[in-house]
Amino acid sequence: MATSVTETERKYEAPSDASLPDLTNITGVATGPEVFDLEATYFDTDDYRLARAGVTLRRRVGGDDEGWHLKLPAGEDTRQEVRAPLGRAVKHPPKDLSSLVRAHTRGSGLAPVAEIRTNRRRWQLTNNNGQLLAEVVDDVVTAQTMGSSTTTTSWREIEVELGEGGDRKLLDTVEQHLGEAGITPSSSKSKLSQVIGVKRDAIPTITKKSTAGEVVLAYLHEQRAALQNQDPRVRRNEDDAVHQMRVATRRMRSALQAFGRIVDREATRALTDELKWLASVLGTSRDLEVLRMRFEDALHALPPELVLGDVAARMTRHFAPLEAKAHKDSVAALDDKRYFALLNAIDTLLTSPPLTKLASGKAKDVLPRLVEKARHRLDVRVETALATSNSDEPLHEARKAAKRLRYSAEVAEPALGKHATHLRKRAKDVQTLLGEHQDSVVARPVLLDLGRGDENGFTFGLLYGKEVELAHKTEAELPTLWRKLTKEHL
Repeated sequence: MATSVTETERKYEAPSDASLPDLTNITGVATGPEVFDLEATYFDTDDYRLARAGVTLRRRVGGDDEGWHLKLPAGEDTRQEVRAPLGRAVKHPPKDLSSLVRAHTRGSGLAPVAEIRTNRRRWQLTNNNGQLLAEVVDDVVTAQTMGSSTTTTSWREIEVELGEGGDRKLLDTVEQHLGEAGITPSSSKSKLSQVIGVKRDAIPTITKKSTAGEVVLAYLHEQRAALQNQDPRVRRNEDDAVHQMRVATRRMRSALQAFGRIVDREATRALTDELKWLASVLGTSRDLEVLRMRFEDALHALPPELVLGDVAARMTRHFAPLEAKAHKDSVAALDDKRYFALLNAIDTLLTSPPLTKLASGKAKDVLPRLVEKARHRLDVRVETALATSNSDEPLHEARKAAKRLRYSAEVAEPALGKHATHLRKRAKDVQTLLGEHQDSVVARPVLLDLGRGDENGFTFGLLYGKEVELAHKTEAELPTLWRKLTKEHL
């Protein structure tokens, strides 16, 4: 069975004659060195899709954590490592791990691409209580590529990995000591990338001089990375993964809709339709999660004497099978050819973007007009909702318009600065408020169903009443938040 840990580490290039500084000067206690001989076989597609995404998959023998290791991006200097036992398989990774990289492989096979042998010396930095603060390893590496042609290379590198008691300030301190010894940060993020010469795909950098097209494409690159990074987390049913993956699809879709005069809208309609499909598939699981957590929080807020019967158990019996099925359906969709085709379409868009003439204009000149168009869309929908007596559906439409404005301002933020930031925050406030209203609209019929003909009906009735009260409260607060938003200008 696969397990996972989160590791935060930095890698350094070390000349063969460089000496490590005295590590006891850093934390006061340094034990070691312990010596290990490690042998690892790395797996990837023939065009190195995993390496380009910052993902590594290996089978390693030796050391105190030998086994299959899948390393997934999880933030600056940080990766999530999913581990599985060695088992009998040698030529093929276990299904538990290979299934987690399908957003990259998309039906292509995984094969050995490199063999790496490491002679490792390891020191453990601890505090006076014996708590591990960091590990420092000095590796002498010999690597060989595999396939139709092979090359062999050798080098020395230093790795520093945080322990449970360490923090980033400690990493900075260790880096300073290493730098004084002539040991500098590595240009390669992994041993595999160094031997095969493939670096992780970088998200384009934006400046205030960037064109409108460059700004929008950089944002789309970010959302593609977020979508692919959340894919394995959704498969493992990790907390908030479905929500984050769904948000990435919505952000990408909103950007393509709002900036259709920059990335030709007609050329992206099929893609936005497929993004809507994926968000809908993930939405079932997310909506159930939101409702369950909403009901649990509301139940805990009630005085104990008003909770009649085993209400919590009733909710568990209702939600558990629905959430299990929704997760199963989500994973099935992520294994479907339709999903792989969507990912391929995103890659094609970013590789050969259908940019318009307007895309070559300066972002600071072009983007404000398009963001203001999204603002006008929200204004119309809020005015309609406030003028409608039965406003549930108009408020729902206003919420979607607020979301589009929020994401539009978010796209423009790197180029337009604080004014776009302020507008994004105001739009988020409106979206959050109207989201609460929509959640209340969805919650009420479920509460009616849960309480109908049930011994817990009294308590579910109280929860229903609170939802009605909340809906009225959000409707009353909307004009004030909307007026604050209208004061923000680009």
